[in-house]
Amino acid sequence: MPSLPSLSSLPTIDLPELGPDFAGDPYAVYAKLRAQGPVHHVRTPDGQEIFLVVGYEACRAAFTDPRLSRDWRGAGDVRRVVNADPDDPSLAHMAMADPPDHTRLRGLVAREFTQRRIEGLAPRIQEIADTLLDRMTTDGARRAELVAHFAFPLPMTILCELLGVPELDRESFRRWGGEILSPSSKEAEIAAYTGQAAYLPRLIEEKRGNPGDDLLSALIHTVDEDGDRLSPDELIGMCSLLIIAGQETTVNLIGNGLRALFKHPDQLALLRSDLSLTEGAVEEMLRYDGPAASSLERLALTDVEMGGVRMPAGSMVRFVMADAGRDAARFADPDRFDIRRDARGHIAFGHGLHHCLGAPLARLEGAIAFRSLLERCPEIAADFDEAELEWVPGVVIRGVRRLPVRW
Repeated sequence: MPSLPSLSSLPTIDLPELGPDFAGDPYAVYAKLRAQGPVHHVRTPDGQEIFLVVGYEACRAAFTDPRLSRDWRGAGDVRRVVNADPDDPSLAHMAMADPPDHTRLRGLVAREFTQRRIEGLAPRIQEIADTLLDRMTTDGARRAELVAHFAFPLPMTILCELLGVPELDRESFRRWGGEILSPSSKEAEIAAYTGQAAYLPRLIEEKRGNPGDDLLSALIHTVDEDGDRLSPDELIGMCSLLIIAGQETTVNLIGNGLRALFKHPDQLALLRSDLSLTEGAVEEMLRYDGPAASSLERLALTDVEMGGVRMPAGSMVRFVMADAGRDAARFADPDRFDIRRDARGHIAFGHGLHHCLGAPLARLEGAIAFRSLLERCPEIAADFDEAELEWVPGVVIRGVRRLPVRW
């Protein structure tokens, strides 16, 4: 049996060198990698050396491989993936855990973050969307920067209302979430974790003494049938996870989805003429250009062989969901954007036990956002040059900082 290539014999591929516009269009780069095999050792734009898994089936398999762990605090050095102390309570959440801890944490949170609660948010999401569009179109305005005026404040307002965060504190939440997911510098990331660590305990104590009908109050007081409940650190960790995952997902779903519609005017016209296609269009947006390009970092607990490549124990591994959605082995003509396509089965929200618990909320927010936007601004069009767009740095988040539009 032939031996597998060792890390020393594998070429380290510099991702930006494979494509002149990797930030704006990484799909051609990932397709080149997929044509050569499912696993590659790469250097990311920020200089990090990791293994990437590409292709639909390979990514699905990697998501469910117990040898690829998210328990960086227990099984690895957490400072390899975040600029925070290992005992920082902001890290005490299910996205940084494996079973059985993950099973316990997700079970407690899922008791309150229910489909019924999410569906009950629809009228409030609609109200917020309408208010934002009123402001955006006031005094006959025909131009706006969509991220600042609509795509960001919509999910952020919902997130902060779920946690009972006062309006004056919401800008801090945006800053913390952005710097933790896509840090502009090591110092900024540290400051974000420090700011969270100082603020969240005060918020939790306020809710403990004066509970409301928000999700955080429910999580503080929820107890399972065995008497288990979230610890003080776990409550902080859950709030931190919501800050991180709850805003960027929907912001970039709206931004990336609108860009896809602008680049395919026939599909924009089709959706404008038949808004009953909105839910399906959101699924196609998630498949075609979703809000997360790759998974969070996994740690190889032991030597892991995939696709004829050995990833040594201790390796850092990411799964490229962006490429999985463009794999012709799973989706016919995958580079074609088609809002009538049955895009179900995509893994834009992950797969397996770490599948995003907030995916139904992101879908609901996205559907209401696009329906409202096209009803109020049916002539909406791009007011930017693609070459001028500023992309969020890194290989995890897929989104732009600003999106000027006109109507």
